[in-house]
Amino acid sequence: MLTEHIVELRRHQPKIRTAEDTVALLERLAAHYDDATIAGILNRQGRLSATGAPFTAQIVGGVRRYRHIPCHQASADQALGEPVTVAKAAELLGVVPSTVHRWLSEGFVAGEQDTPGAPWRIRVDDQLRARLVEDPPDGWLTVAQARHVLGVSRETVLQRVKRGELNAVHVRNGRQKGLRIQVISTNESLFDATAMSTSAV
Repeated sequence: MLTEHIVELRRHQPKIRTAEDTVALLERLAAHYDDATIAGILNRQGRLSATGAPFTAQIVGGVRRYRHIPCHQASADQALGEPVTVAKAAELLGVVPSTVHRWLSEGFVAGEQDTPGAPWRIRVDDQLRARLVEDPPDGWLTVAQARHVLGVSRETVLQRVKRGELNAVHVRNGRQKGLRIQVISTNESLFDATAMSTSAV
């Protein structure tokens, strides 16, 4: 009788399972990230494993294998324009990762996140490469000059760049390096008033 009672209790005991929405997210992330990175993303979102503990690389790997989700395979030769990590984007563009992070915050480059808390990924394509120039184009202004001409704050200028309302390039050459903004204005006197040095940023 006791054995039958134990079997009955086990039969009605709820199964410990990872939440289905978490599994679905894990499956999406596994196409781009390793188990440790996925664990960090899930933890930043406040998600918990089936036992109520924070995720680890081992737990993520266990869920993957149980659900038959393939692990991420890093590709040495990614297709042109395919989103890459900040570190890889920096390598492809010949800059350091901190520069790419600054470009992201300034809105000079657009980044993608698969989910909140996921690392940024960037499409390094011909269009982005064309925006990295050696010398400033004629008539393009520094951020300081652009805000003076437009009569707005630096943050507003950068927001307009991010929204695509203002064209911008990044000058890579020596002391003149930095963002240059194309400001179209019918009021030529505004440009005459910007007697600032072109080396200002």
